[in-house]
Amino acid sequence: MKKSQLKERIFEISESSREVQKAFIEIESEKIMEVVYLAKKVISKNGKILIFGNGGSAADAQHLAAELVNRFKKERSPMPAIALTTDTSILTAVANDYDFSEVFSKQILALGKKGDIALGISTSGKSVNVISALKVAKKLGMHTVGLSGGDGGLMKELCDYLILVPSYETPRIQEGHLLFLHIFSELLEELIFQE
Repeated sequence: MKKSQLKERIFEISESSREVQKAFIEIESEKIMEVVYLAKKVISKNGKILIFGNGGSAADAQHLAAELVNRFKKERSPMPAIALTTDTSILTAVANDYDFSEVFSKQILALGKKGDIALGISTSGKSVNVISALKVAKKLGMHTVGLSGGDGGLMKELCDYLILVPSYETPRIQEGHLLFLHIFSELLEELIFQE
């Protein structure tokens, strides 16, 4: 591939990403606001947000937990959030002794309580361990929030709020999820810690 072709591809990819993110916000802005208000309510009642996903979605779970516990833009108190993707001893013990499909659901059982938020991330909406955790969260009376793409796969039956990036391409979906994480973090911080 020549440099001129490579440069053309860079602009094509960038434009594709912009189009998907613009459509995403136009379609899902109301739902995003509802989830921000829900999180404010949960945190004000001493609840927490448990976040989970695989691969890039695991990185997103950790990213969001870090933004909430540490800070996003304001100097403020920590917000209660846990990424269920970080404890390798728990993950490998559950996967080894039981099954990888239970690595998040066991943690939901151990750490979640009625009124908390379970936030599952899966670009396809079909990740078995994410689906399993959302089922357990619903049984516990937790609020279930999903981030996915396309048609939402199996998550659409399990999420009180399913936020969908309008694409079937994993990179475009992940870019939309990152935009959500930043919007969510900034708005939640502003709502809870208004000056």
